[in-house]
Amino acid sequence: MDECGIDEAGRGPLIGPMVMAILCGDRESLEIIGVADSKKLSPGRRESLFARLQSYKYNFVIISPSEIDRYVEHQKLNVLEETYASKLASWAPASSTVYVDSFDVNELRLQSLLMENTKRQIVCRHKADEIYPCVSAASIIAKVIRDREIDKLHKDYGDFGSGYPSDPRTINFVKNALKNGINIDSIVRHQWKTYKSMLNKKLTY
Repeated sequence: MDECGIDEAGRGPLIGPMVMAILCGDRESLEIIGVADSKKLSPGRRESLFARLQSYKYNFVIISPSEIDRYVEHQKLNVLEETYASKLASWAPASSTVYVDSFDVNELRLQSLLMENTKRQIVCRHKADEIYPCVSAASIIAKVIRDREIDKLHKDYGDFGSGYPSDPRTINFVKNALKNGINIDSIVRHQWKTYKSMLNKKLTY
């Protein structure tokens, strides 16, 4: 019986979207092709596996920075993920078990909520992308799609790095945009503390 996995990529960046994905497939075949937690794979290996995963059933959503901001403003980022995890899980065959990389500190609370929302058999675990091949595969789908979205933004805005607050290129890019009045409103997460801090310094850097 097929198992389905749900994972996300891009929860923490300052720039760019978050992507959530679901993939359904049998455990043995996914193990044979060598899926693993996407964070532990090189970009080339992720792309190679992504190509092989095209023969599986999968679905995904790209969540814009502005939508993320609306939830973060009310400290409800988990609610946003719950909403899309429920939609993706509901897309899965009713007979399948859906494994979710838990974004809630309380795995069982999230599991109960998603089961109620979807009428599916749900299993939520921390680091599920390291445990269940279907979640590993979903993490690869989400990561590759997000990386491609970032590549598109690089073409439009220049190389701002990874988009994460820990990346000096990203921070320098945002500082420069603010200083020079470059419009990055559609790609930056305004509710992130890093961005608010830069605004509050009134461009004195």
